[in-house]
Amino acid sequence: MQDQLDSLQKRAKDKHKENKDFFKKLKKKPPKQLDYIMQELHDETFAKTDCLSCANCCKTTGPLFTDKDIQRIAKHLRVKPSQFIDEYLRLDEDNDYVLQSVPCTFLDAENYCMIYDVRPKACREFPHTDRKKFQQIAHLTMKNVAICPAAFNIVEAMKSRIKF
Repeated sequence: MQDQLDSLQKRAKDKHKENKDFFKKLKKKPPKQLDYIMQELHDETFAKTDCLSCANCCKTTGPLFTDKDIQRIAKHLRVKPSQFIDEYLRLDEDNDYVLQSVPCTFLDAENYCMIYDVRPKACREFPHTDRKKFQQIAHLTMKNVAICPAAFNIVEAMKSRIKF
């Protein structure tokens, strides 16, 4: 898996211009069935993807924490939201709560999330490839293909399936 992750950034970088051009066209003229196509590609890819063997998202990036996330996780950990913030989070340049450091504090040695049932919304939805109006998150997807092998594979399959 590490070899695949090492090559992922290079492959994503090599495909960056091609992906950027593709997403530009996608944004201008999204196919009528885009949400359906994306859900299908997402489901097909994740049916054969073992996130636990990778966990690169948890090791290299951190999610944004909404107020609801903070309340839910703090309750789960049996601490006050302010204590959870002080212990685990910081405000980023956009004034959003993010982890103080990566890899994620809640990732264990076997790549399991210790707060999986109450994890942040951003973690539940990552890599966002099954989102409605997918064409609106091209900038986010461009970042995610360099982090997530599944996102990379979904975008490659999407380019094969949607012709401009």
